[in-house]
Amino acid sequence: MSDEVKYYPFKIGGVEQIHPNVHPGTPKYAAGIVVGNIAFLSGMTPQSTEDGSCLTVGVEAQVFACLDKVRAVLEEMGSSMENIVKTVILLKDLEYYQQMRAAELKYYQKHAPRLVSEPPASTYVQPAILARPEFLVEFDVTAVIERA
Repeated sequence: MSDEVKYYPFKIGGVEQIHPNVHPGTPKYAAGIVVGNIAFLSGMTPQSTEDGSCLTVGVEAQVFACLDKVRAVLEEMGSSMENIVKTVILLKDLEYYQQMRAAELKYYQKHAPRLVSEPPASTYVQPAILARPEFLVEFDVTAVIERA
């Protein structure tokens, strides 16, 4: 297994998010990194990669927006949704838990059927606050590039 680290930058409107595009002193943002066969994604929010706005409202729509970003980054890395092995889901309010899980299942049924019968390990966290007040959910994902 290679110990090489491959960096995948986070971009908004095609512009890499490093200084001067972010506040001085802020490190550059990674969409994710790959170490050997393991992909570590940064937390994926419903933030648009086109203009930085919140893509949508409502739990289901935000789950879909987050997972669309997860899927795009994994595909850029040469992997797929079906290779997710662990999720950490940050949810603004416990009242959204059942809606979030139902939306996640619906998304997996369409884009990663393997995860319906072989779900990834998962942790749910209700943080005091997410990156922006309009965000209801964020997904932190670990995947493998290829399954053995």
